[in-house]
Amino acid sequence: MVKTVRFHELGGPDVLRLEDVEVGRPGPGELLVRMEAIGLNRAEALFRSGNYIEPVKEFPARLGTEAAGVVEAAGPGVTGFAAGQPVSVLPAFSMNDHGVYAERAIVPAAAVVHRPDGLDAVAGAAVWMPYLTAYGALVQVGGMRAGDTAVLTAASSSVGLAAIQVARRVGAVPVALTRTGAKREALLAAGAAEVIVTSEEDVVGRVLALTGGRGAEFVFDAVAGPGVVDLARVTAPGGTLFLYGALSGEVTPYPAFELGMPALNLRTYTVTRETTADPELLRRAVAFVSSGLRSGAFRPVVDRTFDLEEIVEAHRYMEAGAQVGKIVITVGPERAGRAG
Repeated sequence: MVKTVRFHELGGPDVLRLEDVEVGRPGPGELLVRMEAIGLNRAEALFRSGNYIEPVKEFPARLGTEAAGVVEAAGPGVTGFAAGQPVSVLPAFSMNDHGVYAERAIVPAAAVVHRPDGLDAVAGAAVWMPYLTAYGALVQVGGMRAGDTAVLTAASSSVGLAAIQVARRVGAVPVALTRTGAKREALLAAGAAEVIVTSEEDVVGRVLALTGGRGAEFVFDAVAGPGVVDLARVTAPGGTLFLYGALSGEVTPYPAFELGMPALNLRTYTVTRETTADPELLRRAVAFVSSGLRSGAFRPVVDRTFDLEEIVEAHRYMEAGAQVGKIVITVGPERAGRAG
């Protein structure tokens, strides 16, 4: 039996329970991984509360798609992995099928990569969702290149910070948007070329001034809601406005009608439905992120760690939105060492 986080009803962080669950053996195409660290993502809070793009199919339900650990066993037909190897688990499966909030978990081998040398477990659990999301949208789909400007909302989130580094990696100019000035210095230190405090500044005026009036080639938005109209105003003709989240919780208008049908590409992006769902796109994305890690261009930012027993508190902290970077759950060796 292993400690596993499950929930038996939809709701807030308090519905999460740490329970003893039989882990079993990996089946064909699967790996059993002993978890050392688990990355938290807002998608998990949405899934837990019934507001995710994919509904919970049955209870008790599990959570988590991003982690780092050590291979314990491989199922039939799995090659390239051996017991004892350090690995990372990528967001490449449904939480209705697997969940990594646990001491040990069975996951698809296709969603596992060898952890690069020098990357510890906490970093290994913090890197993949943010960088795959930023790269997948801005580079794979959008084709961002040197000289482009990318406006990034929720810039202090783990994806926002990764997007800053991805933009720098390809020679683009990252412009960070944040609600208050409290995170300005952290964003500049993270590599933002400019920081715009949305509660204090004219976003449209600032972006147009920074781009010589043309607007940004890319806007990467995690907030959605009414603010999308202004984001469309700062998107250059022929540019792309990506919606990859809905943190506002408000209805999102279609800005083209309100702005007189500008030459605007407006599209959604979901990493698990695009980049990680396609083996070739995932291979290329992993190669890009791994290259950035080796060169030092990519440095995952971890805001705070919690123990597995503190999962409710960790979810409350995530929903408060005060973090800069990733929240990671650590799984102690005294728990990981128990028999499964």
